[in-house]
Amino acid sequence: MTPITKRALGLVSAASLIALTAGAAVAQDKRTIAVSIPAATHGWTGGVVYHAEQAEKEVEAAFPNIDVIVKTSPSATAQVSALEDLSAGQELDALVILPFTSEELTGPVEQVKANGTFIAVVDRGLTDPSIQDMYVAGDNIAVGANTAKWMADKLGGEGKIVVLRGIPTVIDDERIKGFTDVMEGTNIEILDIQYANWNQDEAFKLMQDYLAKYPHIDAVWANDDDMLLGVLEAVKQSGRTDIKYALGGNGMKDVVKMVMDESPMTPVSTPYPPSMIKSAIYMVAGQFNGQAPMRGNFKLDAPLITPENADQFWYPDSPF
Repeated sequence: MTPITKRALGLVSAASLIALTAGAAVAQDKRTIAVSIPAATHGWTGGVVYHAEQAEKEVEAAFPNIDVIVKTSPSATAQVSALEDLSAGQELDALVILPFTSEELTGPVEQVKANGTFIAVVDRGLTDPSIQDMYVAGDNIAVGANTAKWMADKLGGEGKIVVLRGIPTVIDDERIKGFTDVMEGTNIEILDIQYANWNQDEAFKLMQDYLAKYPHIDAVWANDDDMLLGVLEAVKQSGRTDIKYALGGNGMKDVVKMVMDESPMTPVSTPYPPSMIKSAIYMVAGQFNGQAPMRGNFKLDAPLITPENADQFWYPDSPF
């Protein structure tokens, strides 16, 4: 898989747009790119919607031959219906999709591909990777592993922790694998691990359950920053003082600010920028303006965000 650092991701977007401009005169046939993404059900997907809509405006303004259609869906079932509507309404030259869930969307995307559509998958991979012509995502195993290494080191390889999972997807599986593989080499006990669907309210309720069930917890990992906010509120309301660390992931600006301010409970995070959807749209659009199609897998790095480098990940005007 080709690695892409966070800094390089921005350069991919800029370079792709420049390449599109250079090749605009080469291919003027009307092309349709459908973009199917989850609705803004939590902060990170809110960022995805924002960046997808920005890409739609920028690509269509620069290149009249490209029509970008962005559709958001509040559930996996709704996204399946959206794909059916998009396919029935027009011929799709390309589909850029961030699946709501991996398993439920794999078959419907395969049906779209059968019509000759170029398939670019972002973030939540399909259960059958062969359907994907291009895949852009973060290094989810590293998100989990880098967090686990830091936590294990700070706990001295001993302690009791709880974990909150996201939505059943390939990326959630990868994050959990990265985290648990590291923890298996320590004496740290994972007391419980349950889904909270990357939702702040659900994470708040689940953390309340954990607090009621377990009299001592040394640390918490919520594998997404939206869930982390719910965890922190639950811990705050409980008045518990045994929890040393509560960590998340994705680089939400509120959490990056905690790191910048050297929060004792949340002193590190990991990046997973929603702007990857914008880069994918640019990369796909390039092939319709004289550029060779970009195929294969493109992966973002997942370095720890620390007080020393947090300013590099701080975007106060971002929706996420």
